[in-house]
Amino acid sequence: MTSPAPDLATNLRVATLRLSRRLRRELVSSCTESQYAVLAALVHVGPLSPGELAERERVQAPSMTRTVAALEDVGLVARTKHPTDGRGVVVTITDAGREVVAETKRRRNAWLNQALAGLSEDERDTVARAAEILRRMTEG
Repeated sequence: MTSPAPDLATNLRVATLRLSRRLRRELVSSCTESQYAVLAALVHVGPLSPGELAERERVQAPSMTRTVAALEDVGLVARTKHPTDGRGVVVTITDAGREVVAETKRRRNAWLNQALAGLSEDERDTVARAAEILRRMTEG
């Protein structure tokens, strides 16, 4: 197997970082990107304990505790007693939190769709193939 050209990794890294940065600007609330990631996880997976959230987001438990507290303070999540562990809690997303996730996704997709509309059909096909390849690369 041959190695890719040295600039491929650099160019891909820079492009994905810039794309990520640009998409972050479409976040609709004053929450941080890491707080948004917690909200999105709760929408997609459902209620989780703070420990499960910390593991999922690959952060330390005290950091997740602060994140959850900040989200709770602004009404985007709620903590309830764990159904099977009387000492634990479960974090659930509120309707306001769901709205933040839905509107952020809508705005991010709108920006991407506008950017994609400026490409040729061949370029969009290339981006579609690249998206699938990138997904495979990041699943492992």
